[in-house]
Amino acid sequence: MNSRTNRRRFLGQSAALTAGVGYFSGTSLAADTKPQSALNALSAGCIGVGGKGGSDTSHIGEQGVAIAALCDVDRDTLTKKGREFPDAKQFDDFREMLDQMGDKIDIVTCSTPDHTHAAACVKAMNMGKHIYCQKPMTWSIREARLMRETAEKTGVITQMGNQGSSEDGLREAVEVIQSGAIGDVTEVHIWSNRPVWPQGGGRPAGEDPVPASLNWEAWIGPAPMRPFKEGAYHSFNWRGWVDFGTGALGDMACHTTNMPVRALKLWDPVAVTAVKNPGIVEGEQYPGSSSLMFEFPERDGLPACKFYWYDGGNLPSDEVLSQTPESFQKRIAEQREGGRKTSGALILGSKGAVFSPDDYGAKYYLLPESDFADYQPPEQTIARIPHKAGGDQRHKWEFVQTCKGLYEPGTFSGFDIAGRLTETILVGNLAMRAGEGQRIEWNARDLTSPNVESVNQFVGREYRSGWELG
Repeated sequence: MNSRTNRRRFLGQSAALTAGVGYFSGTSLAADTKPQSALNALSAGCIGVGGKGGSDTSHIGEQGVAIAALCDVDRDTLTKKGREFPDAKQFDDFREMLDQMGDKIDIVTCSTPDHTHAAACVKAMNMGKHIYCQKPMTWSIREARLMRETAEKTGVITQMGNQGSSEDGLREAVEVIQSGAIGDVTEVHIWSNRPVWPQGGGRPAGEDPVPASLNWEAWIGPAPMRPFKEGAYHSFNWRGWVDFGTGALGDMACHTTNMPVRALKLWDPVAVTAVKNPGIVEGEQYPGSSSLMFEFPERDGLPACKFYWYDGGNLPSDEVLSQTPESFQKRIAEQREGGRKTSGALILGSKGAVFSPDDYGAKYYLLPESDFADYQPPEQTIARIPHKAGGDQRHKWEFVQTCKGLYEPGTFSGFDIAGRLTETILVGNLAMRAGEGQRIEWNARDLTSPNVESVNQFVGREYRSGWELG
C-alpha cells in the first residue's frame, strides 16, 4: 500500500502541524523552549501525585512551572514524588495545602479519585487558581454544573484531562463531520473495553488496619465514611464503587465520546435508557456490563440523534459492526471467541460514516473507503497545537501556555466544554439506578428527571462535614 492510499484510509493519523502561525501573543513557536521571564513564571500545587497524577505533575513541571507543593493521601507516594521535586512542600490533605500555599501557587492540578475533584477544584477556583483536572471532571452531574459555573464566575483557566482533545486527528475529525462529509447523523455507537477493575459485587465484609502511610480520612473526603479494606478501594479499584467512582462510563466516555459529542453538539440529552442493566449491586458497585441509549433532539439544524453506549464486553449489532473496516471486524470476531476486548466509535451518517478505533479519537476512517478514496479534508477551522510531543504533554502545554497568556486559542477542553461533556455522560449513570428498559426523561436545565423522580437524589449528594464545596 502506498503512502497516498494509506492517507486516504487512515485519516487523522499524522495531521500536519501547520496552524501555529498567528496563534501566539508576543512569542514564537519555539517560545516554550526558552527561559521564562518573571512575568510569565508560574507555580503549582499538585493534588494526587501517584499513577496518572504522577505524570500530570511531571508534565506540568516540564512546561517550566515551579512545583511548589505536592499533596497525596499516601505518604509513600508523596515521598517518592518528592524526590523528583525536592523543593516542594508536602501535604496529605488538599485543604491544608490550599490554606497554607494559596498565596504561593497559581495553578492546581487535581488527579485524585472522581469523588474529590469538585471539593478540591471549587475551593481552588474560588481562590483564583487555574485548574487542570483529570477526567471525568466530577463525580456527580450537579458538581459538573457547579464547576462550569465557578470557572466562568472566577475567570480562571481550566482544562480537563482528556488528552485526545489535543490530537490533530480528533480536531480534524470534528471538522470533517461538521463539514457534512458523511451527511446527517442520526446514530452514534461507542463501545469500551472497560471495566478493567472489579464491578458487579457488593461491599466486602470486615475491615483491615489502615496502613500507617495512608490518610484514610482524607481519601474518603466528602464521601460517606467506611472501613478500610485492603485492595478494595485504594489505590486503583475505586472506579467501580458508586461512592467514589463513575464506573466504565465515567472512566472512558470523556475520551471515547469526546470527538462525536463535539462534532454533533450532543449536549443535554432528553432521555436515557439502560437497554441492558444488571443494576447497581447492593447500592455499592456498578454492574459488570451495561448498554445505554441516549436520545438527543434536533439542535442547531442537526437532526435528532441516538447515541448508544456499550461496556463490559457488550457490542453493537452485527449490522452496525459490519460497517467497520474489515481489519477491525477480525478483531471483533476474536473478541467474541474470548479474545481481547475492543473499543470503538462509529458515527453513522446519510452519506457515509466515521469510525475511530482509538480510545482518544486521535485516528479515524471515513467509510465506505471506496466512496472517500479521493477525499480531501475541509478547510481547517480548529486550531492545532504547534508543540511537538505526545498527546498528553501537548495537552499540558496548551493549558500552561494559556495560563501564561501566550496561546490565544485557549484550552480546547476547558470546563465550559468539559462540564457539558461530563454532565451528558453522567446522565447515563442515572439509568443504572432504574430498571432495565426504563426510559428516564431528562430536563438538563433543572438537572432533574420529570418521570422517574427516584433518580433525582443521585444527581448530587450531601457532603461529609468539613468537606463541603466552597
